[in-house]
Amino acid sequence: MNATPGSHPAGALLLCRAQPPAVRSSAALLTERLLLAPAGPEWSVLVPEGRPWREGGEPVERVVTGWSTALAVALPGRPVLALWWDPDRAGFTLAAGFRRTVGYVWLADGTPAGEDEAMYTFAGRLGLDPVLDVQALETLTRPDPDADADARLVGLTAVLARTGLALPAGIAPGTSAERLAAAALAHGGEPVVGTGWREAVRAELGAVDVGPYGPYFRGPRARLLGAAQLAAGVPLLAWGITRRSGGWAAAGALLVAHGALGIVYDRLRKAPQGP
Repeated sequence: MNATPGSHPAGALLLCRAQPPAVRSSAALLTERLLLAPAGPEWSVLVPEGRPWREGGEPVERVVTGWSTALAVALPGRPVLALWWDPDRAGFTLAAGFRRTVGYVWLADGTPAGEDEAMYTFAGRLGLDPVLDVQALETLTRPDPDADADARLVGLTAVLARTGLALPAGIAPGTSAERLAAAALAHGGEPVVGTGWREAVRAELGAVDVGPYGPYFRGPRARLLGAAQLAAGVPLLAWGITRRSGGWAAAGALLVAHGALGIVYDRLRKAPQGP
């Protein structure tokens, strides 16, 4: 089962620990063609078209790290896990709010190339069982001649099944973008296209007063979160533009948009109403 370097093109999946309605509007701000599908009672999966690494030559790991970071900040309390692979390596990046991302890498043949401590941090942030689940994760950090990099990622998703993750049939690490898209559509996936700032803001405003996210769009939490998002997004956007990195520029733009939206909406809510 060992992989040969160059055996398949780069690709990625974004797993959000939130249901599709909570993910949709934030994902639209990434300006990437995506398919959004349910992946269990508490999870959603985003299947990206992958233009930044297919057309622009950006490393897939760098692009999806930016995307997952932005989505995790835009979805308070909801971690986002990016699974990625290229001809030489595969790995994951877990983003949770403003915390530093944690990740792990395997070479194409499945050789572990990450820090074991990352797995413990990963388990803690997702609330996994400190004994059974951690033991399962530890096996992924040990040599195994029968497990290539794709198999390592499949093993990772098997551990997350205990949290309710259920990837639709046909959606698996290492699969081509075309097959991933077909599988997502077959299981109720919906297209998420960059709809523009006006439409995205309207979608956000239509949902902010309902569900568990309401406090993050009005009151002290909204102001604090908005300021933090702006503080993180502005330099990230500038850095992405300077480095010509579409992934990080999109992440910065998403944070700026959410930060500004939170502050403006909170002020509008407090403004006196006319007669």
